Parts: sequence; structure tokens; C-alpha cells
Amino acid sequence: MATSAHTAPPGRTAASRRAALRALALAGVLSGVTLSALPPTAVAAARTPETYALTIRHLDRQGAATDAYRTHVTGISGPGASEAVTPHDDSGTVTVRLPRGRYLLDSTVDGREEGSGTDWIVQPRLDLDRDTTVTVDARTTAPVDVRPRDGKARFLSSLGFVEVTHGGTTRSANVLAAPGLRIAHLGPDAEPGSVREWFDTYWAGETTDYALGYTFTSSRALTGLVRHPAPSSLATTVEVRRAAPKGETGTAFVSVQPGAGPTVGISQPLRPRGTATVLVTPERGRWNVEYEGPAAPGTKPNRYAVNGLAVRAGATTAHTFDNPVFGPALDTAPGARPAGVRDGAALSLDVPLLADGEGHAPSAPRFHTATTTLHRNGVLIGTHRGEPGRGTFTTTPGAASYRLTATATRGDGTAPAGRATAAWTFTSAATARPAALPLGTVRFAPALGLDGTAPAGARVRVPVTVQGAAAGSGARSLTVSVSTDDGTTWTRVPVADGRAVFRNPAAGRSVSLRAELTDTKGDTLTQTLTDAYRTR
Repeated sequence: MATSAHTAPPGRTAASRRAALRALALAGVLSGVTLSALPPTAVAAARTPETYALTIRHLDRQGAATDAYRTHVTGISGPGASEAVTPHDDSGTVTVRLPRGRYLLDSTVDGREEGSGTDWIVQPRLDLDRDTTVTVDARTTAPVDVRPRDGKARFLSSLGFVEVTHGGTTRSANVLAAPGLRIAHLGPDAEPGSVREWFDTYWAGETTDYALGYTFTSSRALTGLVRHPAPSSLATTVEVRRAAPKGETGTAFVSVQPGAGPTVGISQPLRPRGTATVLVTPERGRWNVEYEGPAAPGTKPNRYAVNGLAVRAGATTAHTFDNPVFGPALDTAPGARPAGVRDGAALSLDVPLLADGEGHAPSAPRFHTATTTLHRNGVLIGTHRGEPGRGTFTTTPGAASYRLTATATRGDGTAPAGRATAAWTFTSAATARPAALPLGTVRFAPALGLDGTAPAGARVRVPVTVQGAAAGSGARSLTVSVSTDDGTTWTRVPVADGRAVFRNPAAGRSVSLRAELTDTKGDTLTQTLTDAYRTR
């Protein structure tokens, strides 16, 4: 059985929207009138907007009156813009009085028998300027049939959503539906482009899942929707791989959903070193992927998110979560907040110090200890503990040389497992407005199995990527060193064509990595990652 409910624009709940609408209705006042000059009857009339009778008749698929309906009427513009009602009468015909204005009406009508399906009828333009009768007739609907060409795929869930905009205000409605949903437009056309509608449906196959979403912009709501996409025409493949270094166990979860608009998404458990494959529709735009790692009792699960993933038909996009090398990473997306900021006399750092091998920032990094310190002209300003890569310090306004150091020891809180340290030096002075600090990081991307290991004794060419200030202004120098004794001794290795070249140690040993970077302005970074990965 489907359910239908009005929802606010993305980011607000229906309950908060309805509360806001009620508050707006109560707060309405008559402006430009001197109330003391009006007789009591005129005052009452001025405070009460003129209303009209809206009568709604509900007919099922046999054309008979039915009480198995849920109808919502929501004001969009005019004096009735704040109204939201859900009228019902067992006779199938219900009348409500509402102020003049533009309204959105949507109604679900259920079949007489269990499993006989649901009809969703949407009238995006209901102009109430006189007493009006509307007939919601299930016989006008056409089927929604969106499914993959996979006879063994199993239906999971589906969501239909419509947004209507008029006079600068947007209202919405939605339906959660099982197979058998039928839909129809009701009433006159709205303005061109004022109706946005999308349907998302999710299916589970034996080896592949499906997330099928379609969007439409028009002057009308949809009447029926049929899509049976072929894998070749769909379908970007989103592969999510779960690493399990050092034999980690427990259940992880991966979810895939469209990046725009409300939706239910698809979620599934992922075994250690397993892969989830989801076919998605490029027509739905960008997609979001979220990975939630296993968590011990009493601890928060660690989540990684990849948002705004661009997809195209026939391509494969793969993401591996929770695999080494763990280390600092910057958000390089346009408009992203800088990792370090100077604001007046305050200097702050917020950098994911234990991002995984692909740079996914963790929501709850597993660490044993974490320390962030700031020195000014060699004098300690302050120390923060407990949050990897985070700290805010108050210093003095004048220009000075600073050393900012962040260290975190990986682990579950009981057994340390490697350490990440980044130490930056730069010159800074007080600013009139927030300004980015000239910080950078170095990312290492060795080819590792899902157990976090690389072949012993192999000659490797490890990609090295500079992020941040030095990537923009250029690096004056970059050196890479390798240790195979947990950082006791270091050996400088050549870097050619953006890759560090060296030979892995014998099986069961760890490889530690160090980068020393100087940009063209003289700012430096020394980054050390002990026990970065191991050999097999």
C-alpha cells in the first residue's frame, strides 16, 4: 500500500513545514488599516479572508465512490498560501472552505482488495477563486512500470516526488509505493517548467543491484511512466569495495542514492573484502555513495561519503573504503573550506588526518591518541588533544614564523597501529577577514589488495600527489623517503613522473613513508606515515 504526504523542500521535515505554515497563518495581519476606525463587524471581516467551498469527489477504478483515499491540499500563493489541509469523509465526497489562492492537490486512492494497487493523482494547479468541485478519478491513471531487464531482480522500494513552484514559492508532495502504482495528472496545465517530478525505484539482483531514477520538468504532473532500461543504455556501474586490513570482521553497509532531491536510496550489507555493484541511471544526475564500517559495541560507526558522483552510461566508477594508506587529505572540490584558516588573531586547523587510501574522510576515525600543537617563532602557543587534525589557537597579530603539527596514532583505542604526522611551517600575520593558511598534503597511492598489503620484494612505482597550496603555486622541492623498520631509519628514494620508485621488503614487513615538501614561497611540509602498509 502506498502512502502520500506533503513534504517541505529538501532539508526540512513535513512536521516542521506544517508547524511553520500554522505559525504563518496565525501571524497574518491586515496592514494599512486603522482598526479603531472600523466597527466590530468590519474588523472581524477584515481579519477573516474570503473563503470558497472546495468539494472533492473520490472515485475508485470501478467509478464508485470510495472512502479509501488520502487527499492533501496545500496552499502555494495568494491569501491561502499558508493553508495545508487533509480533508476526509467516509462518503467519498468532502468539502472544505479555503481562502482564495493557488493550491497543490494530491490524492492516493487504494484498491478495494489487498494488493490491488494504488492510484496517485496530482493536480499541480488548483486556482480557487470561486466555489469549486474537483473529481479525483482513479480510472484516469496509467501504470508506473520502472524496472531493470533482470528477471531475477527483486523490488525493494520506490518513491515518487513532485514539486510545484508559483509566485516564488515551492510546495511538494510524494508517494511511497509498491508495484502496481498508477498515476495521473489532474486539472489545467500550470506554467511551463513550474512542475518538477521524479521517480526513483530500487531493485536487488543476484549479483547486481539497481537504482533507477528519472526526472521530468513540465507544466503537468505525469500520467503513467514506463522504463525498462537495458544495462548497456543505463548504466554506469558503481562498485564499492570493502577493505579489511589485518583481518577485520563485522558487518559494513553501503548505500547509493541520487544526489538531488529526497529519495529512499538503496542500502546493503557488505562482507569483509566484498564488493557491492549497483547500476544507476545517468538521467538522474549525480549520485551519492556512503559507506559505514563495522563498529564495536558502544562506539560510533565510522562513515565515509562520496557526494556528487558524476556518472555516464557504460562507465564503471569504483571506490574502495577503509584501505591504506591512511594519512592527511584535503578537500579539493571547488569552494571547499580550507583546512587551515587565519581569522584575526585566531588560527585553526581542520584536516582529516586519517583519511583512507582514496582520500575518503572518516566521520569517526579510529585513533589511539591525537595531538595538535602550534609554535610561534619557536615558542609553544598551545596544544590540543583528542581530535585528529583539529585545533584552534589564539596568537598575536604581528607577522611571525609558525610551526603547526598534527599527529594521530591509528588504532581502536587499545592497540596502536601506525602513526600519521604532518608538520607545516609558514609565515602568518593577523587578517581583517578569514584567510586560508598555506597548507598542503602529500598523498601516496600504492596498489594494495583489500587486505591492505602489497607483494613482498616487488619493485613498485607508488603515485605521489601534492594537494593544497603547493599544488597551486608549485613545489620548489619534494623528497620521499622509505623506512622498513617502523621509522627507525629512512632511505631517500627517487621520484620520477609523479611516482616514488623503490622495492618492497620481505613478507610480513611494514613500509613507512615520509614526504618533505617546500613550495615556491618557502612554506614547508614534513609528513610521516609509519606502518603505512604491509607486505605479503
